[in-house]
Amino acid sequence: MVFRLVLGCGTVGRQVVERFPERDARTGDRLLVVTDDESVAETLRDESLPARRADPTDPSVIANLETPDVIFVAGDRTDRNRLALVRARERFPTSSIVAYMGGNATEADRTRFEELANYVVDARRSMVDHILEGTVSPSAGAAIGLRKQLAEIDGRLAVVMHDNPDPDAIASAVALVDIAAEMGVDADACYFGEISHQENRAMVNLLDLDLRNLSPSDSLDDYSAFALVDHSRPGVNDQLPEGLHIDIVIDHHPPRGPVPGEFVDLREGAGATSSVLTEYLDRFSLEPRRPTATALLYGIRIDTNDFTREVSPADFNAASVLWPHADTSMLEQIEQPTVEGDTLETIARAIKNRIQRDSVAVASVGEITNRDALPQAAEQLLSMEGIETTLIFGFRDEMVFVSARSRAADVDLGETVRDAFDRIGSAGGHADMAGAQLELGILGNADDADEVESIVSVVEEVITNRFFEAIDTGPGTPVGVYTQTSERLFSVDDESESPSRNRTSADENGESV
Repeated sequence: MVFRLVLGCGTVGRQVVERFPERDARTGDRLLVVTDDESVAETLRDESLPARRADPTDPSVIANLETPDVIFVAGDRTDRNRLALVRARERFPTSSIVAYMGGNATEADRTRFEELANYVVDARRSMVDHILEGTVSPSAGAAIGLRKQLAEIDGRLAVVMHDNPDPDAIASAVALVDIAAEMGVDADACYFGEISHQENRAMVNLLDLDLRNLSPSDSLDDYSAFALVDHSRPGVNDQLPEGLHIDIVIDHHPPRGPVPGEFVDLREGAGATSSVLTEYLDRFSLEPRRPTATALLYGIRIDTNDFTREVSPADFNAASVLWPHADTSMLEQIEQPTVEGDTLETIARAIKNRIQRDSVAVASVGEITNRDALPQAAEQLLSMEGIETTLIFGFRDEMVFVSARSRAADVDLGETVRDAFDRIGSAGGHADMAGAQLELGILGNADDADEVESIVSVVEEVITNRFFEAIDTGPGTPVGVYTQTSERLFSVDDESESPSRNRTSADENGESV
């Protein structure tokens, strides 16, 4: 339900207000018109529209009103509208304001209107439909809702990314912190796990992004509110308590379960959460800081594979908004970091250990220190002649991490990986990139190196066979190889979700939860 306050009611204002009953019946929205024209006020009241005769430029008139979601400054005179706009912004700093300039606006007037209003109505074109429909379109309505939710926060806000965050999650968190600051809310961009991929670290370091690395033992008492970006459920792919009250959720992945949150914006049509946050910055008329704009642009590029995968008009529009504010030379430095020796060793092991059947290659790289090396190895194998689909996996801390890539037209890799591994872990992804995460608790009970080697050998065989079977049977057919050996090796957790994503593994799971 949206509360609209109309200050002044001239020609344009009347056209908007008189159509309000059509919306009121459908949505339950509320309206109050404040006008100094007695005849207009009486006419509106005769039409059962709430109207009050008073001076809309008088601060005392609006001093005791509840905060409206949308304010429409709608008199006929430019000078009166400008004064009403100034007073409204002073009284209601978090409200979305649409201001009609009137017919005699000077350049100074235009500048002032642009500074204070979220939307400026130009007298040279009709904006009735825009005001009625545009300001309550899904994206504009979300902007109103986010502004309102931020205004209700009393204390510090934790903006939490998913574990081991990728550029899209990092950039989205930083942008939401910036927006919160403009709304007068102190906030931190937080994450659990580590930022291990060299390009992700380069982005954070070169742009000097202020992030807080949380550990499970840290107290959350510093925060009175919590926001999730690029994932949508607490305790799933982050290390927050599962029952934690969430105030804000902004994501672009389809959820796999109920999404808690006072304010929830899930844009499944967007290629990146960074695109959604860019739209908020634009709707709030906030010029992005250079580091934030650069991070957001990079986040969009990574999640859409340079605008070639699951890209939408919103992503192109966001990029056009960000481009004038981004540091393109810094982007080049971020994209050309030094490749670490461990990553090169992992790639070499993947090439050496690969098992190839037709155009599909699977490889175990053994124990890993950096899980971000897996997607890089998967992409390197994909560049080899005759290989169109790759799956690379490695072991770390009693977990098996899996990364897959494909350029085959007849393979839906996300569905294939889910078919292969959903029953023994968590898995998912897109048609061309996917991942899985399997808990191997039995390793913790192994006593010596020979026993560990034996277990690993069996696990490698199970993973390899399940993937090849999933490729052979096609998507949508769960793999039937679920033996007692599989059940004994893997600790199944139906509530777990897919692996976190980093630079080259961005969006492997199709859902950052």
